[in-house]
Amino acid sequence: MMMNPIRHKCSLSIVIPVLDEADSLPELIPRIQQAVRPLADHYEIIVVDDGSLDNSFEVLATLRKDDRSIKVIQLRCPHGKAAALATGLQEAMGNQIIMMDGDLQDQPEEIPRLLAVLNEGCDMVIGWRVKRKDSFGKVLASRIFNAVTRRLTGVTLHDMNCGLKACRREVIEGLGIQGELHRYIPVIAQWKGFKVTEITVDHQPRRHGISKYGSERFLRGFFDLITVMIVTRYLRRPLHLFGFWGLALIVVGLTINLYLVVGWLLRLWWLGDRPLLLFGMLLMIIGVQFVLFGLLAEIVTYRNRHDYEIAIRQTLR
Repeated sequence: MMMNPIRHKCSLSIVIPVLDEADSLPELIPRIQQAVRPLADHYEIIVVDDGSLDNSFEVLATLRKDDRSIKVIQLRCPHGKAAALATGLQEAMGNQIIMMDGDLQDQPEEIPRLLAVLNEGCDMVIGWRVKRKDSFGKVLASRIFNAVTRRLTGVTLHDMNCGLKACRREVIEGLGIQGELHRYIPVIAQWKGFKVTEITVDHQPRRHGISKYGSERFLRGFFDLITVMIVTRYLRRPLHLFGFWGLALIVVGLTINLYLVVGWLLRLWWLGDRPLLLFGMLLMIIGVQFVLFGLLAEIVTYRNRHDYEIAIRQTLR
């Protein structure tokens, strides 16, 4: 994702993707303004309307009449939170960027605390909703998601899918998010070498509207987790992934077939009526295919490694 190269005098950008949040916006925007005015002389609030079916856009247009620091982007139809967030980040011009939801569950009054930690030397700060005010099923699913993500990625954050985040501009530049990848922004940022931390934040129950997330998001999130793991760990060495599993399958299949051959030599059984023989051969064939696929992926990545971005913190000359 390429951010807007035109830089105006703006120190802080607040990016908010919304979908059918007309009842929350009249309270949310003034609270954000009140929270950030003591912190930045020049700030912008970018609200991306993800094809809302209510009058969210009309409410935003009215709010913008009173404050030109509000920028409103309306998408023609719903594209999902990740796409709406990416659109807002592309328009952001601040050196520091706040990402938050528009449902008033995340409190705008937490923004100064996030920025304070950011100014201490961190590159990204994530909110941790310790006392989360959601249904039991939603909280349980979130805890499972975070536990699995921590285990598979090695990123030790407690609430990676919290919508309240603060980061420096350079963290977002070049960051591509689609599908449900907005949940893995901290993982991608840490993989690129940025310092990511978290602080506890206040969380309130939803007062207006309904949640936009259904059970199908977990399946999409699982596929995106696989994508993030491959991109962050094996993008430059795909053979390490496919070769490992390929060799494992080959070893298991070979062990099964050796076991059967030894039994046949000792005349303990015939091979022709042993389904286990076919299973062992199948594992070996699949294993060889995995290794070959990994080799082909290595060839492709080798030819394109000049496009790989290496993150440099600073250079002293």
